[in-house]
Amino acid sequence: MSGFLRCFAAAAAFMSASAAEAQDSFYADKIVHVLVGHPPGGSYDFYARLAADMLKASLPGVKSVIVENKPGGGGLVAMGWFYTQAPRDGTWVAVLPETVGNTQLMEPDVGKWDVRNINYIGSFATANSAFVRRKDSPSKTVDDMRVKETIAGCTGTTAQSYQYPALLKAVGGFKFKMICGYPGAAEYTVALERGEIDLVSSAWNSWRVTHKALIAAGDLVPVIQAGLKRHKELADVPLMQEVVDDPGAKKVIEFASAGSAIGRALLAPPGLPAARIDYLRSVFDKMTANPAMIDMANQRGLELDPAPGKVVQGYSDAIALTPADIVKEAVAAFR
Repeated sequence: MSGFLRCFAAAAAFMSASAAEAQDSFYADKIVHVLVGHPPGGSYDFYARLAADMLKASLPGVKSVIVENKPGGGGLVAMGWFYTQAPRDGTWVAVLPETVGNTQLMEPDVGKWDVRNINYIGSFATANSAFVRRKDSPSKTVDDMRVKETIAGCTGTTAQSYQYPALLKAVGGFKFKMICGYPGAAEYTVALERGEIDLVSSAWNSWRVTHKALIAAGDLVPVIQAGLKRHKELADVPLMQEVVDDPGAKKVIEFASAGSAIGRALLAPPGLPAARIDYLRSVFDKMTANPAMIDMANQRGLELDPAPGKVVQGYSDAIALTPADIVKEAVAAFR
């Protein structure tokens, strides 16, 4: 290497180190907030609290990291606030629904945002949903659910707990009857255990924490999953697109399920300086590779299969570019 190149490399390394130090110093004595659009007790909240504890240990000099629950509309109330009002300096991050891109396209009156302006910091894990039934549910198999009424519990029509069963009802002829109004995952899973409802669609990374023993005992049974590929722990459970025959229906289901690749992700609002986004992404990559942080997740029973922020950003941007005819078919199916 020539003397000039050595000097250039040394200068670049110095500038990079200086930039990192500047970002480190920004968080000194700051309070960081992790927004979650759901109540305590579900996987969004679990990962928001994991994010808070990881960031507390990873942001030099940070004063505290606080989880802020802002439930409503299946997480969309929080999303709307985060997009329009959250401070644009890196002191507010969030764990929000992986379906916000779908909502933007399908319900523009609700999804008044552009996910291409959101800054994904990284994903902790993918988020396949699992349709889980009671052991004594009248409908025990996929074929049963096509011919017998099966009562599915849900929060509201903007949440996947409603939308996934509604989609299979519309494009696959399933006899689901949706009963909505439960505040969150904790409430509708209690209703499932009590026999008030027969089935619930909820994130597998929540089921595997909150109901591990009941699933292992066979009291609760996963029968269908939503995602682009089968979760490794649900290798024998079919995907939604695998239980329908029509090619058009399969495409609509894949669009509706595309957010599973985004999963439980940490994101920042629009308008952050590029250097701060890069810094937060670097912090995320380091903390999710840290053995102490991996052990923290394991102790809580939380799956950790991280993806970098730029990769997750690509998943989100791809959803925003879904062809209009597929979106139109999905809108018709959910109605």
